[in-house]
Amino acid sequence: MSNNIQPSRTMGTLPVFMTAISTILGAILFLRFGYAVGHVGLMGALAIIFIGHLVTIPTAMAVAEIATNQKVEGGGAYYMISRSFGLNIGAAIGIALFLSQAISIAFYVIAFVEAIEPLRWWAYTVQGIYIDKRIVGCSIMGLLTLLMLSKGANIGVKALYGVVFILAISLAMFFMGESTSPNGMNIYKTVKDPDNFFKVFTIIFPAFTGIAAGLGLSGDLKDPKKSIPTGTIWATIVGIIIYIAVAIKLFMSADIDALGNDQMVMSSIAIWGPIIPIGLGCAALSSALGSIMIAPRTLQALGVDSIFPGKLNGWFSKGRSKDGEPFNALVVTCIIGFVFIALGDINTVAGIISMFFMVTYGIICLISFLEQFAADPSYRPTFKSKWYLSLLGAVFSFWLMFKMDFTYALASTIIMVLIYIWVSSINKDKKGIQKLFKGVLFQLSRQFQIFIQKKDTGADSPEWRPFIICVSKDSFKRQSAYDLLRWLSHKYGFGTYIHFIDGFLSKETYQESKKVMKRLLTFNEGVKSKVYLDTIISPSYTSAIAQVIQLSGVSGKGNNMILFEFTNDNKESLNDAIQNYQLLRATEFDVCILRSTIKGFGYKKNIHIWIRPRDFQNANLMILLSYIMLGHPEWKKGIINIFSTYPPNEKAETESKLLELISSGRLPISPTNIQLIPQLKEEKIDMVINKKSADADLTIVGYDSDNIETESDSTFNKYSDLGNVLFVSAFREKTIK
Repeated sequence: MSNNIQPSRTMGTLPVFMTAISTILGAILFLRFGYAVGHVGLMGALAIIFIGHLVTIPTAMAVAEIATNQKVEGGGAYYMISRSFGLNIGAAIGIALFLSQAISIAFYVIAFVEAIEPLRWWAYTVQGIYIDKRIVGCSIMGLLTLLMLSKGANIGVKALYGVVFILAISLAMFFMGESTSPNGMNIYKTVKDPDNFFKVFTIIFPAFTGIAAGLGLSGDLKDPKKSIPTGTIWATIVGIIIYIAVAIKLFMSADIDALGNDQMVMSSIAIWGPIIPIGLGCAALSSALGSIMIAPRTLQALGVDSIFPGKLNGWFSKGRSKDGEPFNALVVTCIIGFVFIALGDINTVAGIISMFFMVTYGIICLISFLEQFAADPSYRPTFKSKWYLSLLGAVFSFWLMFKMDFTYALASTIIMVLIYIWVSSINKDKKGIQKLFKGVLFQLSRQFQIFIQKKDTGADSPEWRPFIICVSKDSFKRQSAYDLLRWLSHKYGFGTYIHFIDGFLSKETYQESKKVMKRLLTFNEGVKSKVYLDTIISPSYTSAIAQVIQLSGVSGKGNNMILFEFTNDNKESLNDAIQNYQLLRATEFDVCILRSTIKGFGYKKNIHIWIRPRDFQNANLMILLSYIMLGHPEWKKGIINIFSTYPPNEKAETESKLLELISSGRLPISPTNIQLIPQLKEEKIDMVINKKSADADLTIVGYDSDNIETESDSTFNKYSDLGNVLFVSAFREKTIK
């Protein structure tokens, strides 16, 4: 936290409970709950309570879980979200949340003005004095502002105690009213032509959304890990009980038409009618007090995290010296309240504000679910919710948003996206979502790997794809092998590139491997590769090969192909490959050996494949590899040319087989790019290859591995006039379906 914020931290659990319950038991309870029972019946009203709390209960439990795992500083819900999803995403939601909290003050003050409407009417009819509602509202807002600026949150909490006490008395008098059962036992009874369920739900649901109000006091609590979960959960439980009891009492005490049409019907039920407007006023005032306490703390926390441009952060984050009260943020909050009270009619904004709260609750539930799914050992809350409850809360939050009002839901989403873009442009270095999703991706990867391993049908499966591994000590000298690997693993395959460090494992070699790994990762980022990188320390190249070919790849399946690379000037890598060929045969690996030249891969356009009669086992693999390479953007303009030699009198048969293979395999090879060449002696065909593929960017030829140890010179030292050549040997023939 910034040095500018030094809150007194004297509050306990009761202020959290009071702030939350005072917001839950707000004006909607007094003004609109009778309407709900009248239009959807008692059963429908109970269904609204139940569905609404499918969001609020998981949210309350998620709040308790997150709060008992991490130290919750000032900012409440914003702090929780930003520390899990990163500052930029957290700020986008936090700014929207602050605006919602600030504008909500205006709503509650306007509701308070409605509660004292009889006094305003008396002044007009008896005294002849007309007072505009906005003047009354601004006067009330002025008193609240003066109270908070002079005394701070402590006096606000003390005022809440008195307000909630009167609220409790008004509810008690309401419940003590006579129950005459005018509607009988028909719990489905409604007014004629009632509003549909979701219209009523949209009006009532904001009443349940005060559960997170107490979070805003997080920076002022002595023990947030105790006070936040306890206060929030108890406020949720008490709120549910009261709402269910009020719905039943309304149904048992008033005619269904009165419920649907008289918004002050609770006055006719209570044993002393005037207590209900008083209770309504207290409910509105308590909600306004709750919002005016938590909104500045959200803005202050945003300033502490340096979300805004320039000197605004220091100004917003500054706390009053004697008690850490967010004085400057409070001034901004009150100004927003005055502006919206002066506007008078702010119904258009109301829907969007509700959506901001819904997003906040949905994100809190999502954080709880993702943290549990990620199974990070550092996530050790003392209170644990259930993952399925958190997921349910998140899904219901986002679903209800669009179900309640698609236009407002879409508008609120667009607003938050725009805020995110703006915040990201200011704070390009502030991220954080990677930490949470790294754990999620780890778990998904693990589950997928296990699933793939169980479903692996073996090497004979027709669903073949390359899982290639390359072990090289020349990573920073030549990059041809790495380039080929990233092209082959871009879309259809999976590539693992391992830098070989010669030596025994020790502290020195281990530190060297970490440095090499950093260099590899930096290089990998530069080309946006999908190759998995690693290092291996081993006393010899043979032992390194023996180790890596035995291990399953990070893809979840064992590797099935190995890539070597050499140059005519340095054949040490070729010798390494030949010396270890017995290991490769034993493990049934396909082998590719790339001969790199100074020409490299040229313009990455022409791939020449040479198929000879002895290449029947290699042919399909060579074609598949060339097709896979064309899937990379760098080869998007690539063209595959096939040159096939045929024995005497077998031209038609050879051509027919190739055309059928290309047609049935749906390969992007034009028949005009197939050339048939009569079979010649080995020396002469090599001359033909040198001539026809001199301008190819990559030439692919097969080789026979049976006598590789004795015939390596004659196999790999040909084609001196060509650019890069890929020698391919398939352990078994591949199927092209």
